[in-house]
Amino acid sequence: MAVGYPDLAGQGVLVTGGGSGIGAALVAGFAAAGARVAFLDIAEVASRTLVSELEGKVAHLPHYIRVDLRDIAALRAAIAEAADVLGSLRVLVNNAARDDRHALESVEPDDWDENQAVNLRPHFFAAQAVAPYMRAGGGGSIVNFSSIAYLLNMGELPGYAAAKAGIVGLTKSLAGKLGPDNIRVNAILPGMVLTERQKRLWIDEADIAGGIARQCLKRSLIADDMIGPCLFLASDASAAITAQTLIVDGGML
Repeated sequence: MAVGYPDLAGQGVLVTGGGSGIGAALVAGFAAAGARVAFLDIAEVASRTLVSELEGKVAHLPHYIRVDLRDIAALRAAIAEAADVLGSLRVLVNNAARDDRHALESVEPDDWDENQAVNLRPHFFAAQAVAPYMRAGGGGSIVNFSSIAYLLNMGELPGYAAAKAGIVGLTKSLAGKLGPDNIRVNAILPGMVLTERQKRLWIDEADIAGGIARQCLKRSLIADDMIGPCLFLASDASAAITAQTLIVDGGML
């Protein structure tokens, strides 16, 4: 699951939205690499189940913190707790997101603000809160999860697409600001990843077949496909890479 990144062993890693889907795969991947992992999520049952499933399988059992990322004061407190528990914060993975669909005609200002409060705003404030710990430790890596959704002209998720495009701009700006402190900032843009939420709410067999037909790689992407790219960007293997975006979509045409 996680090989080839020995520098991550023992390092403090924080993952937002780590209780399920891609986030859960990342938590397991970093833990398998020997990192000390804390993760934030509002879904308590799924998160505690993940911790239980990893017990006895990894050197350092992940530390779960329940937090609503829309509450910035609570987010800041959770990051302080994570830093205290882990002893340091070398890596931040801003993964949390909700790709809710919504009709153009029905969106109200509160709906728009709620979407950005989940999908974009926490990325900035998490980076802001983590940066001092990374500076104190001599550097670090921030990996922001965006999406190819904003590149595909998908009409049913304008708020989500705007947020995911914003993450790319945020990544570039943070990289410029934090680079002198040896803090790298990059973004991953996943393609059509078949998480349980996607299959339950948005994607049927016809959608899956259509997506695979557009990919160079003729198979479905799963959450575990994001582990390698994320660990690469978090590790010293990418020590000279910052302000970049990495598309992981199976070669979608």
